[in-house]
Amino acid sequence: MDSSAQDFQPRTFSVKLWPPSESTRLLLVERMTKNLSNDSIFSRKYGLLGQEEAHENAERIEQLCFASANEQFNKEPDGDGSSAVQLYAKETSKMMLEVLKKGPRTASESEAPVADAPLKPADTILDISGGKRAFIEADEAKELLSPLTKPGNSYYKICFSNRSFGVDAANVAGPILESVKNQLTEVDISDFVAGRPEDEALDVMRIFSKALGGAVLRYLNISDNALGEKGVRAFSELLKSQENLEELYVMNDGISEDAAKALSELIPSTDKLKVLHFHNNMTGDEGAVYVAEMVKRSPNLESFRCSATRIGPDGGVALSEALGTCTNLKKLDLRDNLFGVDAGIALSRTLPKLPDLVELYLSDLNLENKGTVAIVSALKRSAPQLEVLELAGNEINAKAAPALAEFLTAMQSLKKLTLAENELKDDGAVIIAQSLEDGHADLKELDVSTNMFQRVGARCFARAVANKPGFVHLNINGNFISDEGIDEVKDMLKAGKNSLDVLGPLDENDPEGEPDDDEEEDNKDAKDGDDQDGLDSKLQNVKVEQDD
Repeated sequence: MDSSAQDFQPRTFSVKLWPPSESTRLLLVERMTKNLSNDSIFSRKYGLLGQEEAHENAERIEQLCFASANEQFNKEPDGDGSSAVQLYAKETSKMMLEVLKKGPRTASESEAPVADAPLKPADTILDISGGKRAFIEADEAKELLSPLTKPGNSYYKICFSNRSFGVDAANVAGPILESVKNQLTEVDISDFVAGRPEDEALDVMRIFSKALGGAVLRYLNISDNALGEKGVRAFSELLKSQENLEELYVMNDGISEDAAKALSELIPSTDKLKVLHFHNNMTGDEGAVYVAEMVKRSPNLESFRCSATRIGPDGGVALSEALGTCTNLKKLDLRDNLFGVDAGIALSRTLPKLPDLVELYLSDLNLENKGTVAIVSALKRSAPQLEVLELAGNEINAKAAPALAEFLTAMQSLKKLTLAENELKDDGAVIIAQSLEDGHADLKELDVSTNMFQRVGARCFARAVANKPGFVHLNINGNFISDEGIDEVKDMLKAGKNSLDVLGPLDENDPEGEPDDDEEEDNKDAKDGDDQDGLDSKLQNVKVEQDD
């Protein structure tokens, strides 16, 4: 992250002394707005921020970083301000990266933000996560947490992520946290025992849990702590006292079956939960049953993430059925599990109960054609406002293309569609591209990389997006497109309303590659002639429309 952050260092001006002038601060906001809203490797991966959203974030970042740097300067009244300037630049770069990686907010998030509400002024948030990841000992903990000891302070949120507490530091932090716990509503203690021996880490968790027990929290993040069941139970006192949680993050925590069971047992109420994220755990089918129980008890969920958790068909079915109670769900992320067709069909039965879905992430679930068709058929009837759909890596081939196309024709609100790492080939590519050609004015990103299609499929996708206003990224990498086909794609994009800049990298395209045809397709080719030539003849007169 450090090397990437350097790309965003505000090098366009030089600050000799602290504080910077008002014009310098405004210039920094302007530069950050430009960095946040311009095309980059981050926007291609996470989405492009609009000018207004970029400016809002730039102003927020500058204000927070100025406050932090000013506090640093006040600690060194005899200094020349260079350390404050260094902190100012470093923190703005770091926070810009965080914004870029989060990506643009969706319409639903603008109307009802849940996970990432705008930060409040710096004197209400104590965030010690900046700087290098490091161990914290007692003296440093006392200094870092000293703002919480000031009479009449108004801190409502603490973030201790990225700093590793030992027992001595935890013993210093405990009484301080206990003294302010009645005013705290948001606690982030993710990644706060890194590198500590298990026994010491568990002791630290117990100290924090005891200190914070009884706090009325709306937000709790205990991710990245390698909890397992022991870790979950070490947080018993804190978890048992939480009846008003709206957001809970337990990601990358080694949550196995026993740990999931403990978590489900310890939290007394989840009926106010709006955000529940379980990414990257070892939950498996057995653990998924306990996660499903929590989901059933969370009727107000708006964002649920249970990706990369080793859940198979049985757990997938249980989880899919449990989601039927979450009728307010807007964002659902189940990527990178082992659901299979049966769990996909179970999910398709639940989707009609989720009319508010805006983002749906179902990549790498082994859905195959049958599961995929069941899901998109359900979505076609129930989620016309869907903005993001990911179905990469599901072994989808041309046989599912007609159902996908029918679904896509109805999805006129789509902003991002990912069908990468499937087996559409030219036959499927043509059908799907044609369904995207008319309408879809909001479409900004289309990823159909690694789908075994050739020149014809590439041309169809280029034609489909060339005249869409605001379109920013077409990924057709990893296919078998001839050099002539690439030239045609580029010509189509240049002639359309969007420039060639929307075309992603082609470093993994294989101009000499050919899709592996199965026996059925071989027989079809023998009967009907070369499929590629047939498609070429149908499309040879296709032109991209231009503005008058």
